[in-house]
Amino acid sequence: MRSPSVSRVSQGAARGQATGRAGELVEGLTRRAGGWSSEQATALVFLAPALAALTLFRIAPAVSAAIRSTESHSIFLNAPTRFVGLDNYTDLLSSSDFLNSVKVTLLFCLIAVPIQTVAALALAVLLTQHLPGTRWWRFLMFVPFSVPGGIATLIWGVAYRPDGPINAVLMAMGLEPQPFATSVTQALPSIMILVSWVGIGYWMVFLIAGLQDVPVSYLEAAATDGAGWWRRFFDIVLPLLRRPLAFVLVADTVANFLVFAPAQALTKGGPQKSTDLIMLDIYENAYVFGNLPLASAEVVLLVAFMLGVVILQFGLLPAEQRR
Repeated sequence: MRSPSVSRVSQGAARGQATGRAGELVEGLTRRAGGWSSEQATALVFLAPALAALTLFRIAPAVSAAIRSTESHSIFLNAPTRFVGLDNYTDLLSSSDFLNSVKVTLLFCLIAVPIQTVAALALAVLLTQHLPGTRWWRFLMFVPFSVPGGIATLIWGVAYRPDGPINAVLMAMGLEPQPFATSVTQALPSIMILVSWVGIGYWMVFLIAGLQDVPVSYLEAAATDGAGWWRRFFDIVLPLLRRPLAFVLVADTVANFLVFAPAQALTKGGPQKSTDLIMLDIYENAYVFGNLPLASAEVVLLVAFMLGVVILQFGLLPAEQRR
């Protein structure tokens, strides 16, 4: 058996060899890159795995989808793949089903995103006060996000049933039972409630972190000058919370554009296509009708539209807040 001192010497030698190899790699990159500094070469070495993963799992599929969107092919037929240019895009823009899915998705986002953002902010403000059991309340608010989307949909599917617990409570209060997911007017709001139940606690965490970064001295100085709670909130807290709020707004918008599981499992786009969100339409074009190029064109349009919305949202921020 080797003594502890010999083992420590061996480990130190191994670490020294690893450090030496890393240094040689950095020096080699620096020589090849010409004007690169050693710090830039070191950053590249550490960023290389993330850049490789980004290229493999994000950029490459995006390029593949863009290329496939210019082709014609069906996974259910043996017809050869052929180049059709922008025909898939023109077919989509003249399709009533696609335009309906865009309208439903926009309506969903325009209603759900503000509600979720305001609710997350209200919870974040409430749970940063000195209240008993605050940590447990934060935990309970975050728990729904840890529930897989399929399980959350199953839970709410049972709750929305005609003989489910929600209607049982309504009838106990002397009210009429509601159709919820089977109603043209209630199906989309029912999905909004489901998605909000899952996401609000998650966005709340980011806003709590932002609230905790607000300097207490600012609030104490304002209170000393006689500013009330609402005045301190709107004049001090909210301006300092713009960056976390911008992140939540952008990320929540993207997340709502990509909602799929509730619409697919709970309503299947119905009734009367009132919940036919764009991700469900993409799924149906790809795996129900077997038209992968048309679905790829839909994905490209969706990504382009989301980028436009994100750029617009960031453009509404003051220049100093975009850094």
